[in-house]
Amino acid sequence: MQPIDLLIEADHVLPVRPARVVLADHAVAVDDGRIVALLPRVEALARYAPREHVRLGESVLLPGLVNAHTHNPMTLMRGLADDLPLKPWLEDHIWPAEGRVMGVDYVRDGVELAIAEMLRGGTTACNENYFFPDVIGETCRRHGFRVTVGIPVIEFPSAWARTRDEYFERGLAVHDAFRGDPLVSTSLAPHAPYTVGDESFERIRMLRDQLGIPVHLHLHETRGEVEDARRASGMRPFQRMQALGLVDASLVAVHMTELSDAEIEHCAAAGVTVVHCPESNLKLASGFCPVAKLLAAGVTVALGTDGCASNNDLDLIGEMRTAALLAKGVAGDARAVDAHAAIEMATIAGARAMGLADAIGSIEPGKQADLVAIRLDEIEAQPWYDVAAQIVYAGHRRQVSDVWIAGRRRLAGGELPDMDLESIKARARRWRQRIAAR
Repeated sequence: MQPIDLLIEADHVLPVRPARVVLADHAVAVDDGRIVALLPRVEALARYAPREHVRLGESVLLPGLVNAHTHNPMTLMRGLADDLPLKPWLEDHIWPAEGRVMGVDYVRDGVELAIAEMLRGGTTACNENYFFPDVIGETCRRHGFRVTVGIPVIEFPSAWARTRDEYFERGLAVHDAFRGDPLVSTSLAPHAPYTVGDESFERIRMLRDQLGIPVHLHLHETRGEVEDARRASGMRPFQRMQALGLVDASLVAVHMTELSDAEIEHCAAAGVTVVHCPESNLKLASGFCPVAKLLAAGVTVALGTDGCASNNDLDLIGEMRTAALLAKGVAGDARAVDAHAAIEMATIAGARAMGLADAIGSIEPGKQADLVAIRLDEIEAQPWYDVAAQIVYAGHRRQVSDVWIAGRRRLAGGELPDMDLESIKARARRWRQRIAAR
């Protein structure tokens, strides 16, 4: 028998690739952090001698969920300024609060809190867009969590960088520091067209071509953003990005609530990935991303939570349900974004947004063993008829029992063996007191 590191048996496996398949009584073989095989349980037991053997029982095993857009340090601002539209929320509350507390400790503590929450909800990777990407990357690496950290670019000073040149210099140092890291990769993360100038975008285009990494950008988040841009320049922001040479397969366009049919076709032709953040958009009344139209045109649509300050959680299982239901209402079609499509948005599409579709997002031999087990024996899950529908329409993050990243178990029976939750909570309370006092 062939020795391997890990064998996971499950009553049901939802591999995502091939699409729309659920396998009964299968097992996943893992060695050196990678998936060796996905095969029937009986064959696996005859072929492999695992050093660790996990029998999940009445559960479904699927790829680890991928949060394709988040600002994880903002877990420390969860609920700070609720029930406000985007512009006053951001300009009058969030940015001033960040200006008072932004720094290494704030970012590290917020990311640790986010990692604990994401692991408990089945998320194994995130596409991060925030300041101090060096601290974010180091913190995720220390906890064995997969991340693509964005190199931030914005046209005003922050605690991370004071000038345009410093943003680029420090960002490139981060890229170099994590080059070849097995868990931490990088993207270029200009904030938005309304906060980044043409000169910076031109440098980003040049770096994109040199480094071969994604460009992670808030784009067409609200109708007001689009109208303001058109009044100021005569161009919609998407049109401006086209003129600057940034609309191609490397572009990860977040929110995209205001899109014409022509822009949707341009996204499809160029290979743009759109990241949909339904709950954040609903809470801020930012608009509705035309997900069904995008998918029908062949555009890859991934799923993100956005930050906790505007969501207010990092629950991708809940986000799948919201995305599926909202898409039906917006399209006026109950068939829009069915359960399998929602799961793909939270797995393989998110992997593409991170630039990691060859490594994660599905259960296939050769890919990293980023896996999540969801229990189906809870009272809230009874009875069930369709595994995918059960996860999306009746599932809850409390049903997540186990999580592996690169073959290492990070959540075991609902517990986080490698994290000090009491310390994380104590630090979160101290930040609440500091932020609330001002």
